[in-house]
Parts: sequence; C-alpha cells; structure tokens
Amino acid sequence: MHYFPDDMITDQPEKVLAAEMIREKLLMLLNDEVPHGIAVGVEEMSEREDKDILDISAVIYCERESHKGIVIGKGGAMLKKASTAARMELEDFFQIKVNLKCWVKVKEDWRNREGLIRSFGLSDK
Repeated sequence: MHYFPDDMITDQPEKVLAAEMIREKLLMLLNDEVPHGIAVGVEEMSEREDKDILDISAVIYCERESHKGIVIGKGGAMLKKASTAARMELEDFFQIKVNLKCWVKVKEDWRNREGLIRSFGLSDK
C-alpha cells in the first residue's frame, strides 16, 4: 500500500526541510556544547528570476545569550562552517545554487511556546 506517489520524497514544506538541514549541521558541529535548545526558522526562500539561484534567509534561535556566542563561534567561524555545510546539502537536495544567509537570535524559553514551535515546523498540532 502506498500513501504517497512514488516520486514524492516527503510531505514536509521546503522551508521546513531547509530549516532541518541547517539545524542538523549545527547539532553535528556543536556536539554537546549547546543542548538541543536550537531551532531554525526559514524567513524567506525564493528563486531569483534572472538566475538559477535559490536565496534562503534563516534565523537560528538559541534559548540563552551564552549559546548565541557558541553558535557564532570565534570570529563567526562556527556559523560559517555550519552554513557552508548546510548550503552544500541544500544545493544537492534542490539541485540549484543556493545563497544561504543565517542570523543568530536569542528567543528565551522558545521550547515552551507552542506558537513558536509550530512556526519552526517542529509540531504536528
């Protein structure tokens, strides 16, 4: 029995997939330095009309100010490393050049705010 067409990879929106790819790279690189109190929201995702480029703007949310510094890293090194790895995976997945811009913001106690959890695509409610 098939619930989806054979060529359908997932039923998740592309923004949610992109956010999860970015989050995965961060969690892999940060190991246990930052608990899983990181969420990623893709604010904008659009393909340029004049070029084959997909522009993605994402915000990485941390629960604490101290986590923000760890995610960014010295001189932005950690954020650059994670963004580069995510961009490469996104390009492979979407089969198009990706221009990925990431910002890091503190959103205290986001895990206890259902509206935020839904906006990140982390809830099925």
